[in-house]
Parts: sequence; C-alpha cells; structure tokens
Amino acid sequence: MIIYKTHAGPVLELDEKCFIIDVPSWDELLNKEDLPEWLRHQASKGIVTDGVTHQELLPPIGTQEVWASGVTYFRSKTARMEESKDAGGATFYDKVYEADRPEIFFKATPQRVVGPHGVLHRRKDSKWIVPEPELTLVINKAGKIIGYTCGNDLSCRDIEGENPLYLPQAKVFKNCAALGPGILIAEKPLAETTSIACDIIRDCEKVFSSETTLAQMKRDLEELAGWLYKEESFPVGCFMMTGTGIVPPDDFCLQTDDEVRIRIEGIGELVNRMD
Repeated sequence: MIIYKTHAGPVLELDEKCFIIDVPSWDELLNKEDLPEWLRHQASKGIVTDGVTHQELLPPIGTQEVWASGVTYFRSKTARMEESKDAGGATFYDKVYEADRPEIFFKATPQRVVGPHGVLHRRKDSKWIVPEPELTLVINKAGKIIGYTCGNDLSCRDIEGENPLYLPQAKVFKNCAALGPGILIAEKPLAETTSIACDIIRDCEKVFSSETTLAQMKRDLEELAGWLYKEESFPVGCFMMTGTGIVPPDDFCLQTDDEVRIRIEGIGELVNRMD
C-alpha cells in the first residue's frame, strides 16, 4: 500500500484502488499506531476516488525534518575520497565507511523540500552539482520505520570536496531535496534485490543512466534509524535519506532544465527539474 499527499488530502492506493483518507493532519497520519491496519480500516469504509495525477501531488512530508546518512555504499565512498583528496580529507571517508558509527547529517527543513515535478535549485557558487538518488526512510516519533519513499539528496561535490567542514553548504540550501511520489507503507522489510535507478534527461536526450540495489549497501536500515534516534528526539517523526550507490562521472554537472528521474522498485518514480 502507498499513501500520497495531495492538495485534496491523503490518498491511499491499495489493491489497485484509491481511497480518500480522513485524518486531521499528515503528521498525525504518519504517527498512527499500527498504521497498515488503520489504513485498511479506512479503505473498508469505501471512500473511493480516481487515481492521483502528478499535478495533484505534494511532497509527502508534514513538519518533519529530513536527515541523511552518507558513505553507505562502496561507490559513494570512492567518489567522496576522490573529490576530497586535494583537501587532505580522503581518508575521512574511508574511515567512516568502516567505522561502527555512520555519517549522519541534517539535510532539510520541510520548506526546503520539493515534491514530484517540483523544481530543485542549482547553487550558483557550485560548478559540480549532482543528484543523489536515495531510498528514504519514513520514521515515526517512536523511532519505528513505517515506510519508504524516493529521495534526491542534491549535492555540491566541489564545495564538499574543497573542505569537509563545508558539508552543510554543499547539502543545505533552498530547494535542496526532493521526496516522493508517495510513501510505501512498511509491512515487511524491503528485499536486498530492490532496485534504485536514475536517469537524467537533457534536451530530450538521456545523458546519464545508472542502477543499483540495496544489496550494495553496507549499512542496515534499522541500524541507521537507531543511530539517528540514539541521542535525538523527533516529536512528529522524521525522514532519513540512506546514502547513494549511484554517482555520475566526475565531469558531469547538472544544468538548467535537466530532468532527474529516480525510480525505486515498489515505490514509484520521482521526477524533478533543475532551475
């Protein structure tokens, strides 16, 4: 089952049908006890609607913060080591890849998040900005993973590579993250074979395409959520991007009007354009 946030309110997709969900707020919805059972009960009331269009979709977030973890895939580790070698920071990424403690950082407030077909921002002081397609965890206030969505952890690799202390500037700025199209409710853990793919379209041509699976990820999803909640509290829950195994070539940089398409098996496709 998948829940979508729309201009008309939450919509549940279940067994190839769509149902209107009656709940006061998105925050309350994401923190319902036994959410799958509650959603089935809502569907049983028979408030059926047509399917949602991308024009109706909003980013599937309420007042939650977005956090992220990095260097969770080997491909990400090697890319980060390469971009930061001139600054003397290459060994940092090698060490964190092997360490018990993962890299965790703040990514975005809700107003910095765009939804399906929203416009992401290219920092004008960056000459090497790339998408980072990431499985994103939806975690409730109790620290339980309740669902998954697609995420784009837009990153300025030149700013981060210049000095690791510049990480916040490389990651956090206006329209720096995308989430959607909806939230796959977690009734069971995702299979390691779950695929994550990314295509970048420029002037109607595909200029980049790559794919990976969760099997390439070094960190366990529950482990990442546990570290985030170890000394933090989130009154309405949070979103957590889990790192990327898809890295464009070093000579690639996003341009104005590029379209980024991120697909995660079982969740759907998140499409965004660059400003």
